[in-house]
Amino acid sequence: MTRFNGSILGSPRGSSVLSASGVWSVNNVGIARLSDAWPIISTGPTNGYTSGGFSPPSVNTIDKFSFSADGNATYVGDLTVSRSAAAGQSSTVSGYTSGGSPPLVNTIDKFPFSSNANATDVGDLTVSRGNIAGQSSDSSGYTSGGSAPAVVNTIDKFPFFSNTNATDVGDLTQVRNSATGQSSSSSGYSAGGIVPPFVNTIDKFPFAADANATDVGDLSQTRGAPAGQSSSTSGYTSGGGNPGIVNTIDKFPFATDANATDVGDLTVTNYRMAGQSSSSSGYSSGGDGPAFRDIIDKFPFSSDGNASDVGDLTQAKRFPAGQQG
Repeated sequence: MTRFNGSILGSPRGSSVLSASGVWSVNNVGIARLSDAWPIISTGPTNGYTSGGFSPPSVNTIDKFSFSADGNATYVGDLTVSRSAAAGQSSTVSGYTSGGSPPLVNTIDKFPFSSNANATDVGDLTVSRGNIAGQSSDSSGYTSGGSAPAVVNTIDKFPFFSNTNATDVGDLTQVRNSATGQSSSSSGYSAGGIVPPFVNTIDKFPFAADANATDVGDLSQTRGAPAGQSSSTSGYTSGGGNPGIVNTIDKFPFATDANATDVGDLTVTNYRMAGQSSSSSGYSSGGDGPAFRDIIDKFPFSSDGNASDVGDLTQAKRFPAGQQG
């Protein structure tokens, strides 16, 4: 199966796979989750979500925008607590927002994709922290690194199919905050960040077993607070600061451990934004550059190219979390 930044979207075309967690992947776009004895059919993520952020002050807003048509986001609900610099995770049915600040919190919020509704508090991270990266497997959400307030290398894991606290399952290769997260079908990635100083490290950790991360490559430039996106085959890191703000879109392969390459540009220099992924495109929403931004940028996965401005959030904000479902 293949996961795009927290949402399972497909297996090799023409195939059908059932995972141990009860998730079918069909013809690279369709999925069905076993619920009781009957499957509920879904076509993969259809919307991007941007939750929380700093406007100022910190907000609890959950915005939603369509992947099928370019347009502005709409307000669809609230987090349980206002916060920024949180991590975003996505299951097939729910979005999660974990951690954040100020003040530092350990809250794991969950909101449904099937209806527009407020989030509920479903658990806690192992320690309160902000400036964190999020990753998602088919069964679990991960929150890596961050400031607590000292910079940490902790990788936390919490289950999607029961509401419970996270557990510490490993470490990044170095303490860092303001990194971004990507997810393949088998591994989580944490790219860039600030130790300090700014770094270009791409870390990778397995979903199949609880373990430490390994350093598998470098971004094209050192930078912190970028956005992360994931296609079926590659991880993307867009924007960031080093400390000058950049518009670079980097791409690195999931199949082999290798350095990233510069494949395009955002429409503006931007950092401190959220990342989302559909089956065909990467999105970057919100940010700071240095003015707070409401921009939604979109770039293609099928070819290397620049992003285009396809809409606006309901409010300009930096440090939101991104989800898709």
